[in-house]
Amino acid sequence: MTTPVPATTASTSPLTFPTDFPIKVMGRRVDGFAQTIAAVVREHAPDFDAGTMEIRASKFGNYLSCTATIRATSREQLDTLYRALTGHPLVKIVL
Repeated sequence: MTTPVPATTASTSPLTFPTDFPIKVMGRRVDGFAQTIAAVVREHAPDFDAGTMEIRASKFGNYLSCTATIRATSREQLDTLYRALTGHPLVKIVL
């Protein structure tokens, strides 16, 4: 006989909230990419300061990575933010 495994729920998380949580977003280097990412992040984390976002260009300058560290308050907040970022047409990868 096997022991049933409890279902994982959205409230189950290895993180303790609130917590500072870095999110790296990568996309093609186009005008306004960093500002667009900051605006999406701010929609889900209103206290995010865009001035703290780290921006790096790829080796050949074709892509940008933006790292935004937010004060995450829940797993649901992070899930919603990830969905918004991964669904954005300028975004290639979210880590």
